[in-house]
This record gives sequence, C-alpha cells and structure tokens, in this order.
Amino acid sequence: MRLVILGGGGFRVPLVHSSLLGDPDRLVDELVLHDVDPLRLKAITAVLDRQAAGAAWRPRLRTTTSLEEAVRGADVVFSAIRVGGLRGRTLDERVALGEGILGQETVGAGGICYALRTIPVAMDIASTVDKLAPDAWLINFTNPAGMVTEAMSAVLGDRVVGICDSPVGLCRRVANALGVPLERAGFDYVGLNHLGWLRAVRVNGHDRLPSLFADPAALTSFEEGKLFGASWLRTLGAIPNEYLHYYYFARETLAEVRHQETTRGEFLLAQQDQFYSKVLSAPDALELWEAVRQERENTYMAEGRAVADVGERDACDMDGGGYEQVALQLMTSIADNRPATLILNVRNRAAVPGMDADAVVEVPCVVDGNGPRPIATDPLAEHGLGLMRRVKSCERAAITAATTRSRDHALLALGTHPLVDSVAAAERILDGYIAAFPALADLNP
Repeated sequence: MRLVILGGGGFRVPLVHSSLLGDPDRLVDELVLHDVDPLRLKAITAVLDRQAAGAAWRPRLRTTTSLEEAVRGADVVFSAIRVGGLRGRTLDERVALGEGILGQETVGAGGICYALRTIPVAMDIASTVDKLAPDAWLINFTNPAGMVTEAMSAVLGDRVVGICDSPVGLCRRVANALGVPLERAGFDYVGLNHLGWLRAVRVNGHDRLPSLFADPAALTSFEEGKLFGASWLRTLGAIPNEYLHYYYFARETLAEVRHQETTRGEFLLAQQDQFYSKVLSAPDALELWEAVRQERENTYMAEGRAVADVGERDACDMDGGGYEQVALQLMTSIADNRPATLILNVRNRAAVPGMDADAVVEVPCVVDGNGPRPIATDPLAEHGLGLMRRVKSCERAAITAATTRSRDHALLALGTHPLVDSVAAAERILDGYIAAFPALADLNP
C-alpha cells in the first residue's frame, strides 16, 4: 500500500511512522511525505531515519513538494495540513480575544476563521485526489476536522473519513477508571468533532457508566472528570468530550486565557520554530523530538485545568491511543476487509436522529472493505441535540462562505455561534480576520 501524508513535514508525522514500524502486517510498503516547505520535510525525515535505526523493517520513504506527484497512484491519502501555519493560529486566537471572544482553533470564532482559509485548499486536494487517485481513501485529520471532512465529501463522498484522537482517548480513560479492558467494552459516543458525549459503556450487555457516576473518586480520577467535575457529569448523565469545556465553562476559560501572557498558538509557534531550527544539527533528532513532544503533551488544554484547579496532567491522561493508531486501524480494516468498530467522522445517513443525512457526525462506525458505516444511535437529550444542530448550522454557513466566497455567510457563521455573544463583535472579528489574511480579502457580500 502507498500511503501519502499531506503535511508530511508536520511535527506529529513521527507518530504515524512509529505505528507503521510496529505494524506486524507491514500494511504500508511506501510512505510519501508531501509538504509545501522542503526544510520541514528534511527536518522530519531526520527524525524518521533515527526512529527507524535498528528497526527490522520500514516502508520505503519518499518526499516531495508537488501535490500531484505525491497523490498520483496513492492507495490512502492522509491529510494533516495547517493552512497559514502556527502563525495563522496565533492570529485566529488574538483577533477574537481582542473582542473578548474565545479564539480556540477548532471551536467558535477561531475555528470558523481557520475553516474559511482551509476549506478552499482542502477542496483543491479533494479534486486532485479524485482525478489522480480515484480509488484512494482520504483520511482527514486537518482541523476543524468535521467541517473540512463535510466540505470534502461533496467531491469524494464516503471515501473521505475524518478522524480524531479525542474520542478514543476519552474511551480509554473511562475504561481504565472502570477497570474494564478497552477491547471488551462498547462505547455509546455521539456528537460532532470536538463536541460529543460518551453516554454508555457496555460490558456483557450492561451499562457500567452509572457505577462510575456513583463513585466520586473514580469519576474524578481522569482528565474529563477533573475538567468538568463530578456534579456536572452526574447532571448530564454523560461524559463530554474535553472540548466541551469551552462551551460549559466559557466565561471562566475566557478569563483564564486573557490572563495568560501567551496563547496556546503562540506557545506552540515558539516551540516549533525552535525545534525545526535545531533538529538538523541536533546530536539525536529523535531525542529532541521526544522532549518537545512531551512538553507539548504536558501543556495541552492547560487553561481548562487552570479553571478546574486540577494541576498538571497525569501520565494516564496522556495515553489516549492517538490518531495514528486510529488511522492504522482504519486502513487495515479497509485494506484487509477486517471488520472493526471505530469512532469516526462520517456522513450521518440516518445514524443520529435529528441530524440530516449529509451532516458529518462523530459516531461509532463498523468498518470493513467497503469503508465505514455509522451505527444507529439512541436519540440525544434535547440540550445535546440542540447544541449539535446550532453548531452544525454555523459549520454549514462557514463551508458555504469558504466555497462561494460569501462574506454574508461568514458573518452568519460567526454571529450565530454559541461562543460569540455579539453580532457587532462578530463583524469586527471578521474584518480583523480579513485584514490579517490576504486570502480572505475576496469575501464579498
């Protein structure tokens, strides 16, 4: 199998490579890394070469800055691009914060701006894949993953699948708190990307989640329990995805973010600039990468932990299984017609009552040689479905804005989002984004 990674110079690529090295089936025999920045490709290649030292086997490795060359003849295309880079993310954050609005990169105003500049590039990728590798599957990790996957599905249909490591990380942590082997449990998870709820954990036909709600110590022993608190989790009767902290504790999180000297994007930008400038001259490229990755993981969602006053991340909270494992499982299930159940971002069809057939949702899917099929879910509680539908309407407006270059739809996406409390502020934020990003200058009424 030929696997192509778009964004192949990205910092997390060694995680995918490590999974391939450890794959007993040796599914991928050629790995193609594509990036618009040749220096980043060279830097990540140094890490991969060191990672493979002493390995019994590794896939053939090729790098290119040509999208057409990379995609032609691919079996699987893994899209993990960042349009505008981390400097773009810092602007997403700061423009929104300047108006007293959260600027997180995948939710609210920041996520909408990120989508406005990412979706046109993603659509070009989808068209290129459709033309040069019509039988390829595209696995999308590019954020905001739900919006980007839904936009690309207009070209690729069900052959584009969105993945995220948040749901599998949540399921792993909850299973551990329950003392249940992950492979023995069935997880009733439903939502949109970065907006979902774990509603049941079934073992031998019995839901074990009520026993977790009845045990305050166990309930608050893992990251989501610490972030949301036992009282709110019992009130919901479900365990939310960690990103719902931005919705449920918006005021407190905004205050904390505004109090910090640097945003998450600014922290990562400084960290990544330093890494890429040093890695080619480092005595051990892999050792440097591991140290930087550890720092990155330790500081993940620091503002949420500060609001909840729960201190540093525990090691068990960082063992999420990773998107690279989800991607490998997905590819293996399709290539070998080996059935598996994975939580993925796919078109709804009729899986989630109250959401239309083409809406991309994040739910458990049965995967085999014909790809993923969403598993039908029980109806959501009204508060959950209402939030999903409202956010989905904003996503749809952002997709329309990005594909038709409509300022009105961009403003609609911003002005109706639950995390934006003023249409006047939304309009100023949109003007700020247009000023910051020349690619948005052609948005017109």
